[in-house]
Amino acid sequence: MALELARLGANLTLMGRDVARLDAHAEAVAQAHGVETAVVHCDVTNPALVVDAFRIARETFGAPYVLVNNAGQAEAGSLTATTLEQWNRLLAVNLTGAFLCMQQVVPAMVAARAGRIVNIASISGLKAYQHVVAYTASKHGLIGLTRAAAAETAKLGITVNAVCPAYTETDMAEIAVRNLMEAGKSRDDALKMMLRVIPRGTLITPQEVAATVGWLCSSEAAAISGQAIALAGGEP
Repeated sequence: MALELARLGANLTLMGRDVARLDAHAEAVAQAHGVETAVVHCDVTNPALVVDAFRIARETFGAPYVLVNNAGQAEAGSLTATTLEQWNRLLAVNLTGAFLCMQQVVPAMVAARAGRIVNIASISGLKAYQHVVAYTASKHGLIGLTRAAAAETAKLGITVNAVCPAYTETDMAEIAVRNLMEAGKSRDDALKMMLRVIPRGTLITPQEVAATVGWLCSSEAAAISGQAIALAGGEP
């Protein structure tokens, strides 16, 4: 997504907990597309760090025009097996973190009467799956937050949308494979189980997610707000 937004001409502030990894990626993005990049340490579950990170971002590049909320965490757990600690952790990362970040950018977007917010949700935010109670609840909540924010800002030149991928070729999908393997499945069987819910038969690619985000941030998508767009290879 950073590469795609840079390709479209955006200067970028990358935020996250792994500063060394972000530094390497920010440098690669800047070299690839000739934009300016910055890196700021941020843990979205810590309100004070969020406030500080966005202050630094504003001091570096000025008021934000685009926010992509991509921090996310997934863990398996049935209704009775999910602990309160697990529940609180997933909601803090997947839902409250996005809320905190949105609060940091909306005032400047309102003042400018222009802005794009894209929340990376999940197909699990549109339908229910077994044994991922906290994750499913957090992503349903993120879509609700997206729609509420879109309704509030519709007349202000701001769009707020959610992108909802199915299993995607990322570290998170690899973790899901490993969890299934630990439960006794072979790697091939684990992948088949995951692909069973994607009619096209292949995982979603990061590039497909990035292209959707890039389009939602463009002027051509000015009429698209409050939407939860499924990237699920034909899954209804």
